[in-house]
Amino acid sequence: MTKFIRRLQKIGSSILVSLPKEWVDANNLEKGIQVEIETGNDSISISTNKEIRPTKELVISYPLHKEENIVADITGAYLLGYDVIEINSKLTISGEDREQIRNSMRRLVGMEIIEEDSSHINMQFLLDSTTLNPEKILKRMNSIALGMYDDITNALISDDKSNLESLSNRDIEVNRQYFLLVRLIRSTLVDTRLANAFNLENIDILDYRVAANILENAGDVIVELSTLIFNSSLSKQYATKIYTVVKDFNLIADKSIDAFTKPDRLLAIESISLHKEYEKKLALLRTTLESKKQIPIDFLDLIYMFERIAQSWGDLADLVQPIYNE
Repeated sequence: MTKFIRRLQKIGSSILVSLPKEWVDANNLEKGIQVEIETGNDSISISTNKEIRPTKELVISYPLHKEENIVADITGAYLLGYDVIEINSKLTISGEDREQIRNSMRRLVGMEIIEEDSSHINMQFLLDSTTLNPEKILKRMNSIALGMYDDITNALISDDKSNLESLSNRDIEVNRQYFLLVRLIRSTLVDTRLANAFNLENIDILDYRVAANILENAGDVIVELSTLIFNSSLSKQYATKIYTVVKDFNLIADKSIDAFTKPDRLLAIESISLHKEYEKKLALLRTTLESKKQIPIDFLDLIYMFERIAQSWGDLADLVQPIYNE
């Protein structure tokens, strides 16, 4: 992106500013053509009045350098907002790589293989980005993660822990939504029309990127905790003590996501206060038993993992901008 400095001029009652000749020539603009102007709090954006955003295309030459990975390259292109990804080769694309490419499509929402032969694979993003909604995607991630959380807390006091074995599959859906949201956020940063459609300022876009990462990490921690619970030999007595404290945490977590998406600072303050009370209860659970000999290590590990999960949603509430007195 090139920056230019322009001096404002006043003609009659109008304030005028000239456009850089290089930009005018590059976009084939001339007198009488309309341009689109978008204003922010302290910024202004001028773009050519084109209704259809040009398709972003990427061609990947196959075979790759030995240091490269075909799935990583496709995922990277997806996250960068490419609409069409083509893999071209003078040789036959190996069956192993072809299967990896197909599997990668399952991780990338909206990306599909639309054309394929022995030496060519064409993938295309089939969703209209303007119809997507960052808030809904983030809430979808939150809903899946908290559903996973409910299952692990119930497993603490249940004799049947078989449902924990499939928890990693639901985390895959959290990751899918995460990749979609990152793609959308990155596209929004370079496409002012998209940012305008979502009514997001640059700082909001960056906060959504941070929030998405927080929830994606939370899903990973929940899966890690589910493995710990599944393999734990902790007695019912100790497990029940933990369950009594952690069973209603999703109510606090929902306040955090609501505070972030609205955004509502007062609700965020309430959520932060509830998080602190919850963390004190977890800490008290640990300290009340530290004096006892032979305290089960699983007990302490579980409390630590629940603290990590709570921190994730606490960080979400912290993202809500404070109210400053003017």
